[in-house]
Amino acid sequence: MTPSSAADPLPDPWQAARDGACHAPLAGLAFIDVEGADAATFLNGQLSNDVTSLQPGAAQWTSYNSPKGRMLANPLLWRPAAGPAYRLALPADVAAAVRKRLQMFVLRSKVVLKDPDALTAIGVGGPGAAAAVAGVLGRPPAVMRVTDATTGGAAAIGLADGRVLVIVPAGEAGDIGARLSAVATPAPETVWRWLAIRAGVAQIVAPAQDRHVAQTANWEVVGGVSFTKGCYTGQEIIARAQHLGIVKERAHPFHAPAPAPAPATPLYSPPFGDQACGSVLDAVDVPEGGSDLLAVAQLAAVESGDIRLGAPDGPRLVRLPLPYTLPASAPRRVKL
Repeated sequence: MTPSSAADPLPDPWQAARDGACHAPLAGLAFIDVEGADAATFLNGQLSNDVTSLQPGAAQWTSYNSPKGRMLANPLLWRPAAGPAYRLALPADVAAAVRKRLQMFVLRSKVVLKDPDALTAIGVGGPGAAAAVAGVLGRPPAVMRVTDATTGGAAAIGLADGRVLVIVPAGEAGDIGARLSAVATPAPETVWRWLAIRAGVAQIVAPAQDRHVAQTANWEVVGGVSFTKGCYTGQEIIARAQHLGIVKERAHPFHAPAPAPAPATPLYSPPFGDQACGSVLDAVDVPEGGSDLLAVAQLAAVESGDIRLGAPDGPRLVRLPLPYTLPASAPRRVKL
């Protein structure tokens, strides 16, 4: 949604996402439970954030990477106050492959990976999201903390960008959804994704797997990487990029005067000729026409102000503001 559209009338869900509260069933989200005496140690050796410091009831962004340091998934991880030791929420189209890959490294560790009992996820967004969830669950959601409902089995996690993830046992989904509809506008999942795009929070889906180092998706900026923990898969590449200051591409939101492109659609810019200078992470069609998207792009292309979608002569993208500041990218003097 372009900044100039702020006063334009929008369909109810989009208006609510901008000015009030909306809620959407998240069919595209799946869960993985990790249990066992060695769960913390095992996950700490696989994920980019410090799992061993995660207290009961706390949540964190993290990433699961290839040995080359490229993201295979960037889940939300939390420790429920009761139940499984750890729970991951990640896009459904990568969940089975991630679980299978993690299972390969369990070996003799006392760890069990499993699908949780039937759960459903509801995303609540907009400036009134926290108040809407508090009215339904009886408690206000806390940022990156698990807040259990006063009754029933629902729980909420407030994200730093203002959205709230509500996790509900499947049997309670209808009731919670109906109660949310009384205080928040029902919306499609694309509205939740649009809020993530405008918040600069990447989602690694199947076409975008194994393409981007964590920093290129701004993952260390939103709190998904620890640089003080021990080793984990891909850590050497991620640490080298951080400490040498050689991140040459970053994720930015854009508006395209074209339908929403698929994830991994390439970007082009005159400084790079016929060579792609980036690719799309996610995109959604917006009501006033065209689409908003989050894409990783070379910094030189972003600075040029001329980035094209899909082809060197494709639609020209309009850069949208990031709600956070990116660190400066410049080679650093280090003692090797």
